[in-house]
Amino acid sequence: MDHAAYIDQIRLHCAAMRAAAEKAGPDAPVPTCPDWTVRDLIAHVAGLQAWLEVSLPLPPEGPAPDEPRVPSDWAELLDWWDERVRNVTAGLAATAPTTRTWSFVPGFGADAGWFARRQAHETAIHRLDAEHAAAETVPSLLFDPEFAADGIAELFELLPPAPADRSGTILLHAADAGRAWLVTLSETEPLRVDDTPAEPDALYADARVVGTADAVYRAVWGRPGHAVVSGDSALVTTLKSF
Repeated sequence: MDHAAYIDQIRLHCAAMRAAAEKAGPDAPVPTCPDWTVRDLIAHVAGLQAWLEVSLPLPPEGPAPDEPRVPSDWAELLDWWDERVRNVTAGLAATAPTTRTWSFVPGFGADAGWFARRQAHETAIHRLDAEHAAAETVPSLLFDPEFAADGIAELFELLPPAPADRSGTILLHAADAGRAWLVTLSETEPLRVDDTPAEPDALYADARVVGTADAVYRAVWGRPGHAVVSGDSALVTTLKSF
């Protein structure tokens, strides 16, 4: 996926999230985010986008931007978030993806392309959260296979390069996207990921997470779905909390 496609995804998922949030109402619980209300969910996403809006034009070595003041009033929050979405997507669209920018962790997510991709998946997963809050039944949302597979791969860029609490291998297989990942967790070595191993069905793994890209995407981000988990399920839980 290219830079412009990620920005389109941000707009798409923010619009759908807003519609779901209005349907649910600010005080509705978010089943997929325990202890959060819809107001908390929107404040979280809007606050992240406000931070990105002010940090995007800053040099990597500059001082940290001020923390954004997120409105508490529901109507004001929604209007404020609308402005953040417009400004962030316009700012990302006007910035070359290789442009380095300020980041809380030097060298991590320090260019506009990284932030566009991160926001695309941040808003996609939280759109799903909002739809769970608004739905009387399971939401009908299905993510595009290419986008969902990209979200699985992006997770591995976010996981810390550190040993885990358990050792073992996990095979993630997104069949409709033609993608698979063999994840090796170790108590003594950093996490290792082998992308698109050949003939994934023939590979041995201590645990497997198999399904459509949509299903595996939800599984690795800890959201309910239809992925089939077999083998040592505790390893999959370790990956989610790593």
